[in-house]
Amino acid sequence: MENKNTHFKVFYAGVIFDPAKKKILIGRKNNDSYLPGVTWCFPGGKLLHGEDIDKVLKKSIKNKTGYGIKNLGTIFSKVYPEQKDLMTVFFLCEVFEGEEKAGEDITELKWADPEELETLFTTSFHPRLKEYIMNLK
Repeated sequence: MENKNTHFKVFYAGVIFDPAKKKILIGRKNNDSYLPGVTWCFPGGKLLHGEDIDKVLKKSIKNKTGYGIKNLGTIFSKVYPEQKDLMTVFFLCEVFEGEEKAGEDITELKWADPEELETLFTTSFHPRLKEYIMNLK
């Protein structure tokens, strides 16, 4: 069977957790070209062919949040039911330096309780990702 859609987009996102406050940093976006209607999200970006995902994750999060982060590893990946040619790989991250400053396509930053994330996000929130985040406490 021939696959008519040969373009598959891979994104990365940082689940930036503050273990002292038990909160996660999220950003507000306006007019996302890949997922229209997205409001709050985990900071990240699109992976281009040949890029080192760890380097672009750290650079992108620094540009979007003002924070230097430690990448603690991959925690989840998903294909969106509302956009089947798009996959996001999620990484657990912690802040180690910097000052909070929204940048690039992020217009506002918010430290949220894990319990409120699902109510803030307008895209599908996978049950396994939710379970992982709820267990960070």
